[in-house]
Amino acid sequence: MTIDGSSADDGTTPVDTTGSPGGPIARPALEWEQVVVDALEPATLAHWWADALGWVVVSPSGDDEPEIRSSPDSLPGLLFVRVPEGKTLKNRLHLDFRPDDQDAEVARLLELGATRTDVGQTSDVTWVVLADPEGNEFCVLGERRAS
Repeated sequence: MTIDGSSADDGTTPVDTTGSPGGPIARPALEWEQVVVDALEPATLAHWWADALGWVVVSPSGDDEPEIRSSPDSLPGLLFVRVPEGKTLKNRLHLDFRPDDQDAEVARLLELGATRTDVGQTSDVTWVVLADPEGNEFCVLGERRAS
């Protein structure tokens, strides 16, 4: 499928047919399925994130690798997999969230069990760095700006 909804030439690789300079650009035939989160307790952490984001658990109850999504048929999701060791260093990849009300969201997330954490940010940044119950950092950005 192309950006404009028509089929790609070979039926497998989407093509940008928007008339960009130089002609159509072939796009990789990849779809972002999920972000994988290592966890000591995957089910507990999956449910925490589902509550934090207002998402749903889409894996069967008792699944060893629970997945959550914003809705059952939407992508990408977050997949939680068991690892034997706890987190020891700063994440190399983290999620950023932009709320309508930063203060309210930070308070809500702290009430759910997030903690404030320091990853070297200065005091003048506009975001708040939090960690989930297993120590995975994420940022709550400033409020959305009116367009």
